[in-house]
Amino acid sequence: MSRRCEISGKGVMTGNNVSHAHNKTRRRFLPNLQVVSLMSEELDQIFRLRVATSTIRTIEKSGGLDSFLLSAKDKNLTDNAIKIKKAIKKSKDK
Repeated sequence: MSRRCEISGKGVMTGNNVSHAHNKTRRRFLPNLQVVSLMSEELDQIFRLRVATSTIRTIEKSGGLDSFLLSAKDKNLTDNAIKIKKAIKKSKDK
């Protein structure tokens, strides 16, 4: 299982540890991933996703999973999130 947010696609970044003597050693910045259950009101279904905490805050700010996915661009979403977004759009059109 990769260390990647299933909605936003946020992943591992790399950089340097810099000591007081200015020695540089490579390091990894890991995203703060949590397994959460997010409810879709339109589909009346719960999705268990591995999501970054920053994405959870953004979802809550936008008003829930449905409104977040509908307002997000497809290029910023992962394949799993795009499938959920299409199901929400299909259900909303009915």
